[in-house]
Amino acid sequence: MMSPYTIRCYEKGCPHEAAYKIAARWSDGITGELKTYGLVCAACLPEWFRRSLAKQASCRRAPNEVLETPGIYRLDRAKRDAQLLRLPEIEEQLRLQASEPHS
Repeated sequence: MMSPYTIRCYEKGCPHEAAYKIAARWSDGITGELKTYGLVCAACLPEWFRRSLAKQASCRRAPNEVLETPGIYRLDRAKRDAQLLRLPEIEEQLRLQASEPHS
């Protein structure tokens, strides 16, 4: 059974509990996992997702290494990474917001 500790948002100084996991599927051709970019609350999600996309885009890979585009997952401590619910509609919304010109 999982201990009942609270997972806090990664953003420095943020007092909120993390609700989302930003992660990308990674594989070296033999093993695979979700590479975590951050565990964040709803308020910090847009900025952390933007940062994770930039970080992934600049990441160098070894031959046969695959690092997919980061995704947003509903954080659920009772589930393993493979069981987490991915939220593509939120990802798309944040990508659209990031591409809009700022006034």
